[in-house]
Amino acid sequence: MSLINTTVAPFKAEAFHNGKFVALTEESLKGKWSVLVFMPAAFTFNCPTEVEDAAEHYAEFQKLGAEVYIVTTDTHFAHKVWHETSPAVGKAKFPLVGDPTHALTRAFGVHIEEEGLALRGTFVINPEGQIKTAEVHDNAIARDMKETLRKLKAAQFVAKNPGQVCPAKWNEGAATITPSLDLVGKI
Repeated sequence: MSLINTTVAPFKAEAFHNGKFVALTEESLKGKWSVLVFMPAAFTFNCPTEVEDAAEHYAEFQKLGAEVYIVTTDTHFAHKVWHETSPAVGKAKFPLVGDPTHALTRAFGVHIEEEGLALRGTFVINPEGQIKTAEVHDNAIARDMKETLRKLKAAQFVAKNPGQVCPAKWNEGAATITPSLDLVGKI
């Protein structure tokens, strides 16, 4: 079953954010756009490259009114040490969310039962708490936050412009499509 257009299930989690431990719930995601980025675990090889990529694009996410949340199956304590010891992860100004109970990874369908880890999943959530995009793939394949930014912009555009759709390779400012019977078979 797809998570698209469903509301984020209730959860409680702890995160390391800007030198402090903070509590998060599904209510923390409401009122702004949110991007949840699931990773297998802290202190791995590929994950720090993704955290660093997110950190390098964080100002762009903030400019769009979105918060980024990195989620692993570790504790918030592990995230504190990860942030303090990894030069790449140390660049993160967004919450590093611990999910040691695997409640979030299971709720978002990215949990690997046999390993107790998460798949690489990325979810864009609107201010009402509804999941608008979902991408899940093999842990050997890291993501590109520029593509996540593009998807966030597309989700924001269609939210503000009902009846419009963003075609393939759409980027901010590009033409969109107004679906109609007249277009069927002509594109």
